[in-house]
Amino acid sequence: MKIRFCLFLLLLLSAATFLHAQDTSQTPPQPDASRKTSDPYTGDLSIFDSPGREDRLKINRVMDTLGIVRGKSVADIGAGSGWFTVRAAKRVTAAGTVYAVDINPEAVGYIDDRAGKEHLSNVKTIVSKPDDPLLPAQSVDAVLMLKTYHEVAHPVVLLKNLRPALRPGAKVGVIDRNGNGEDHGIGSDVVIREAKEAGYKVVGKYDFVKADKMDYFLVFEAEK
Repeated sequence: MKIRFCLFLLLLLSAATFLHAQDTSQTPPQPDASRKTSDPYTGDLSIFDSPGREDRLKINRVMDTLGIVRGKSVADIGAGSGWFTVRAAKRVTAAGTVYAVDINPEAVGYIDDRAGKEHLSNVKTIVSKPDDPLLPAQSVDAVLMLKTYHEVAHPVVLLKNLRPALRPGAKVGVIDRNGNGEDHGIGSDVVIREAKEAGYKVVGKYDFVKADKMDYFLVFEAEK
């Protein structure tokens, strides 16, 4: 009788352990309390197309640095209005592809309309998850997160989920401004630390984007 009772208790404990593991695996990662983030922008998307932005951000030099040329495949993560998407699409030409990735379905619809009006057949849109860009495996040569990183609640998870989409030698660029996370900026040292945790190494640090030196441009590659 005692043996049967002990076996019954062991079965109960095993079942409880299994259920707990299942619940834990389905629980989303919790953000670091000290790692503040800004709310994703949900306003008028046309604000990103302000006159002179292309020159202020030296976007052609950014694309040169990331190796974005004819025939390459590019991901614009946090694409918003598609401001960078359309410029990258024209740069890679019809021989290349640009994935416009955003968590906001309205932004993705906006980019679809924009690509149609500008006759850019090489733009593919993706409604992503906050911590997963949902890009196809081995699909991109370059990635840019333009003024988006400070909105990502789980950046390490996002960067880890990005890795399978990167082709050998792919470059990942982050343009943001120095800040505390909740003021639409994030310190470059935080980005570097989190990227390292996700398995990336820094291959370039630049401050040519905007003359006030508040914006920085970091380039990473996945560690082998």
